[in-house]
Amino acid sequence: MVSNQTTMEIETGASEAKVLPPKPKFEALKPHEMSDGQIQFRKVNVPPHRYTPLKKAWMDIYTPIFEQMKIDVRMNLKARRVELKTRADTPDISNLQKCADFVHAFMLGFDVIDAIALLRLDELYVESFEIKDVKTLRGDHLSRAIGRLSGKGGKTKFAIENASKTRIVIADTKIHILGSFANIKIARDSLCSLILGSPAGKVYSKLRAVTARLAERF
Repeated sequence: MVSNQTTMEIETGASEAKVLPPKPKFEALKPHEMSDGQIQFRKVNVPPHRYTPLKKAWMDIYTPIFEQMKIDVRMNLKARRVELKTRADTPDISNLQKCADFVHAFMLGFDVIDAIALLRLDELYVESFEIKDVKTLRGDHLSRAIGRLSGKGGKTKFAIENASKTRIVIADTKIHILGSFANIKIARDSLCSLILGSPAGKVYSKLRAVTARLAERF
Protein backbone atom coordinates (compact mmCIF):
# COMPACT_ATOMS: atom_id res chain seq x y z
CA MET A 1 0.00 0.00 0.00
CA VAL A 2 2.84 2.34 0.89
CA SER A 3 4.67 1.54 -2.33
CA ASN A 4 1.59 2.52 -4.42
CA GLN A 5 1.46 5.91 -2.71
CA THR A 6 5.12 6.61 -3.42
CA THR A 7 4.68 5.75 -7.09
CA MET A 8 1.66 8.04 -7.29
CA GLU A 9 3.64 10.84 -5.67
CA ILE A 10 6.52 10.39 -8.12
CA GLU A 11 4.16 10.49 -11.12
CA THR A 12 2.43 13.63 -9.95
CA GLY A 13 5.79 15.24 -9.25
CA ALA A 14 6.97 14.47 -12.82
CA SER A 15 3.81 15.91 -14.36
CA GLU A 16 4.22 19.12 -12.34
CA ALA A 17 7.81 19.52 -13.57
CA LYS A 18 6.66 19.42 -17.21
CA VAL A 19 4.68 22.67 -16.92
CA LEU A 20 6.97 25.36 -18.37
CA PRO A 21 6.60 29.13 -17.97
CA PRO A 22 5.34 31.06 -21.05
CA LYS A 23 7.95 32.15 -23.62
CA PRO A 24 9.21 35.69 -23.11
CA LYS A 25 8.25 38.14 -25.84
CA PHE A 26 10.90 40.73 -26.65
CA GLU A 27 10.21 43.75 -28.83
CA ALA A 28 12.43 44.29 -31.86
CA LEU A 29 15.53 46.34 -31.13
CA LYS A 30 15.75 49.81 -32.63
CA PRO A 31 18.81 50.66 -34.79
CA HIS A 32 20.43 52.88 -32.14
CA GLU A 33 19.96 50.09 -29.53
CA MET A 34 21.64 47.49 -31.80
CA SER A 35 24.88 49.47 -31.87
CA ASP A 36 24.79 50.20 -28.10
CA GLY A 37 23.45 53.70 -28.72
CA GLN A 38 26.36 54.59 -31.03
CA ILE A 39 25.51 56.62 -34.15
CA GLN A 40 26.66 54.95 -37.37
CA PHE A 41 28.16 56.95 -40.24
CA ARG A 42 28.80 56.54 -43.97
CA LYS A 43 30.84 58.94 -46.13
CA VAL A 44 30.68 59.13 -49.94
CA ASN A 45 33.33 61.14 -51.80
CA VAL A 46 32.19 63.52 -54.54
CA PRO A 47 34.36 63.42 -57.70
CA PRO A 48 35.06 66.86 -59.27
CA HIS A 49 32.92 66.23 -62.39
CA ARG A 50 29.83 65.31 -60.28
CA TYR A 51 29.95 68.41 -58.05
CA THR A 52 27.74 70.61 -60.28
CA PRO A 53 25.14 67.84 -61.00
CA LEU A 54 25.00 67.17 -57.22
CA LYS A 55 24.24 70.86 -56.56
CA LYS A 56 21.38 70.80 -59.09
CA ALA A 57 19.88 67.51 -57.89
CA TRP A 58 20.54 68.01 -54.15
CA MET A 59 16.86 68.30 -53.11
CA ASP A 60 15.93 65.20 -55.16
CA ILE A 61 18.63 63.25 -53.30
CA TYR A 62 18.02 64.82 -49.86
CA THR A 63 14.21 64.38 -49.70
CA PRO A 64 13.93 60.54 -49.97
CA ILE A 65 16.97 59.99 -47.70
CA PHE A 66 15.78 62.33 -44.91
CA GLU A 67 12.00 61.94 -45.09
CA GLN A 68 11.46 58.33 -46.18
CA MET A 69 14.58 56.46 -45.01
CA LYS A 70 14.91 58.61 -41.81
CA ILE A 71 18.68 59.15 -42.26
CA ASP A 72 20.46 62.46 -41.60
CA VAL A 73 22.46 63.69 -44.61
CA ARG A 74 24.73 66.69 -45.21
CA MET A 75 27.26 67.91 -47.74
CA ASN A 76 30.71 68.55 -46.28
CA LEU A 77 31.97 71.34 -48.55
CA LYS A 78 35.48 71.36 -47.08
CA ALA A 79 36.10 67.62 -47.49
CA ARG A 80 33.90 67.45 -50.64
CA ARG A 81 31.90 64.43 -49.54
CA VAL A 82 28.34 63.52 -48.60
CA GLU A 83 28.00 62.36 -44.99
CA LEU A 84 25.16 60.15 -43.73
CA LYS A 85 24.27 59.10 -40.17
CA THR A 86 21.52 57.18 -38.37
CA ARG A 87 18.90 58.83 -36.15
CA ALA A 88 17.01 57.59 -33.09
CA ASP A 89 13.87 57.11 -35.23
CA THR A 90 15.59 55.27 -38.14
CA PRO A 91 13.28 52.26 -38.73
CA ASP A 92 15.95 49.86 -40.04
CA ILE A 93 19.75 49.79 -39.69
CA SER A 94 20.12 48.65 -43.35
CA ASN A 95 18.65 52.01 -44.50
CA LEU A 96 22.05 53.65 -43.90
CA GLN A 97 23.85 51.35 -46.35
CA LYS A 98 21.01 51.64 -48.89
CA CYS A 99 21.30 55.44 -48.79
CA ALA A 100 25.10 55.24 -49.16
CA ASP A 101 24.67 52.98 -52.22
CA PHE A 102 22.10 55.40 -53.66
CA VAL A 103 24.44 58.41 -53.30
CA HIS A 104 27.40 56.37 -54.64
CA ALA A 105 25.36 55.34 -57.71
CA PHE A 106 24.61 59.02 -58.41
CA MET A 107 28.34 59.82 -58.13
CA LEU A 108 29.09 57.11 -60.72
CA GLY A 109 26.84 58.91 -63.20
CA PHE A 110 23.38 57.34 -62.87
CA ASP A 111 20.30 59.61 -62.90
CA VAL A 112 18.50 60.17 -59.58
CA ILE A 113 15.35 58.52 -61.02
CA ASP A 114 17.33 55.31 -61.76
CA ALA A 115 19.54 55.34 -58.65
CA ILE A 116 16.54 55.81 -56.31
CA ALA A 117 15.50 52.22 -57.15
CA LEU A 118 18.35 51.11 -54.83
CA LEU A 119 16.32 52.52 -51.90
CA ARG A 120 13.09 50.80 -52.97
CA LEU A 121 14.33 47.31 -53.97
CA ASP A 122 16.68 44.94 -52.13
CA GLU A 123 17.95 42.85 -55.06
CA LEU A 124 19.59 45.69 -57.05
CA TYR A 125 23.36 46.10 -57.36
CA VAL A 126 25.91 48.27 -59.13
CA GLU A 127 28.70 46.43 -60.93
CA SER A 128 31.72 48.24 -62.38
CA PHE A 129 34.48 47.06 -64.70
CA GLU A 130 36.98 48.55 -67.14
CA ILE A 131 37.50 47.82 -70.85
CA LYS A 132 41.07 46.67 -70.11
CA ASP A 133 39.62 43.95 -67.80
CA VAL A 134 38.06 42.36 -70.91
CA LYS A 135 40.74 43.13 -73.53
CA THR A 136 43.87 45.29 -73.59
CA LEU A 137 43.22 47.99 -76.20
CA ARG A 138 45.15 51.17 -76.95
CA GLY A 139 44.74 54.27 -79.10
CA ASP A 140 42.23 54.09 -81.93
CA HIS A 141 41.27 50.49 -81.07
CA LEU A 142 40.12 51.67 -77.62
CA SER A 143 38.19 54.61 -79.12
CA ARG A 144 36.45 52.29 -81.59
CA ALA A 145 35.51 49.87 -78.76
CA ILE A 146 33.92 52.74 -76.77
CA GLY A 147 32.09 53.78 -79.97
CA ARG A 148 30.77 50.23 -80.46
CA LEU A 149 29.48 50.16 -76.86
CA SER A 150 27.39 53.32 -77.18
CA GLY A 151 26.50 53.08 -80.88
CA LYS A 152 25.24 55.93 -83.08
CA GLY A 153 23.49 58.42 -80.75
CA GLY A 154 23.66 55.88 -77.89
CA LYS A 155 21.42 53.43 -79.82
CA THR A 156 23.34 50.27 -78.87
CA LYS A 157 23.54 51.21 -75.17
CA PHE A 158 19.78 51.94 -75.02
CA ALA A 159 18.99 48.63 -76.78
CA ILE A 160 21.05 46.65 -74.21
CA GLU A 161 19.46 48.63 -71.34
CA ASN A 162 15.90 47.98 -72.53
CA ALA A 163 16.48 44.31 -73.36
CA SER A 164 18.24 43.47 -70.07
CA LYS A 165 16.21 45.87 -67.81
CA THR A 166 19.38 47.53 -66.52
CA ARG A 167 20.95 51.00 -66.60
CA ILE A 168 24.45 51.48 -68.06
CA VAL A 169 26.93 54.33 -67.61
CA ILE A 170 29.98 54.47 -69.90
CA ALA A 171 32.47 56.88 -68.34
CA ASP A 172 35.61 56.89 -70.51
CA THR A 173 37.03 53.34 -70.14
CA LYS A 174 34.93 52.49 -67.04
CA ILE A 175 31.52 50.83 -67.36
CA HIS A 176 28.93 50.78 -64.55
CA ILE A 177 25.80 48.59 -64.67
CA LEU A 178 22.82 48.98 -62.31
CA GLY A 179 20.31 46.11 -62.09
CA SER A 180 19.51 42.71 -60.59
CA PHE A 181 22.16 39.96 -60.54
CA ALA A 182 20.77 37.99 -63.54
CA ASN A 183 20.11 41.13 -65.61
CA ILE A 184 23.62 42.52 -64.95
CA LYS A 185 25.05 39.25 -66.31
CA ILE A 186 23.04 39.60 -69.57
CA ALA A 187 24.14 43.23 -70.03
CA ARG A 188 27.78 42.45 -69.15
CA ASP A 189 27.94 39.55 -71.65
CA SER A 190 26.60 41.83 -74.42
CA LEU A 191 29.05 44.63 -73.58
CA CYS A 192 31.98 42.18 -73.44
CA SER A 193 31.05 40.83 -76.90
CA LEU A 194 31.08 44.38 -78.28
CA ILE A 195 34.48 45.11 -76.68
CA LEU A 196 35.91 41.91 -78.19
CA GLY A 197 34.83 43.10 -81.65
CA SER A 198 31.40 41.57 -82.33
CA PRO A 199 29.22 43.65 -84.67
CA ALA A 200 26.14 45.24 -83.07
CA GLY A 201 23.74 43.17 -85.22
CA LYS A 202 25.10 39.89 -83.82
CA VAL A 203 24.79 41.19 -80.24
CA TYR A 204 21.18 42.31 -80.89
CA SER A 205 20.16 38.85 -82.15
CA LYS A 206 21.81 37.19 -79.11
CA LEU A 207 19.97 39.62 -76.81
CA ARG A 208 16.65 38.83 -78.48
CA ALA A 209 17.19 35.10 -77.89
CA VAL A 210 18.17 35.61 -74.23
CA THR A 211 15.25 37.96 -73.45
CA ALA A 212 12.80 35.55 -75.14
CA ARG A 213 14.16 32.75 -72.94
CA LEU A 214 13.75 34.94 -69.84
CA ALA A 215 10.17 35.84 -70.81
CA GLU A 216 9.32 32.12 -71.07
CA ARG A 217 10.80 31.42 -67.63
CA PHE A 218 8.65 34.00 -65.78
